[in-house]
Amino acid sequence: MRRKMNKVLNQSGVIPYRERNGRIEILLITTRDRQTWVIPKGGIVNGMTPPASAAKEAWEEAGVIGQVDVNELGTYKYRKRGKIYRVKMYLLPVEIVSNSYPEASTRYRRWLDATLAIKLIKKSSLKRILKGFLETRLHSCASSL
Repeated sequence: MRRKMNKVLNQSGVIPYRERNGRIEILLITTRDRQTWVIPKGGIVNGMTPPASAAKEAWEEAGVIGQVDVNELGTYKYRKRGKIYRVKMYLLPVEIVSNSYPEASTRYRRWLDATLAIKLIKKSSLKRILKGFLETRLHSCASSL
């Protein structure tokens, strides 16, 4: 019996963050069923770069705007409904938070201390990317003192 080759679908996402009182906070959103805390991500739109597409998802899913860092932070894979997805992750320092955005009625969002945000994320590969960001960010904050 031949095994069907699964095509990997490419997505991009952001880690929306801000600094408050010397601490890093990450904005998490829920899945549409409001069961799990996640980060904004989605399919890469034809004709858009992965960072630009990630910025679009951040607006639609979380109502946040900022200048996405074009340097890829890392990638992770996950399965959903028999499909495999590869997500390219980028940083989004949040500049604007809107209360009116496309998916406001289907998702919750919450600013959390970075260490708590990492604990609430279920996917271990995404946790690893978040921890790497936090360690790098804390190191750069400490060296600028």
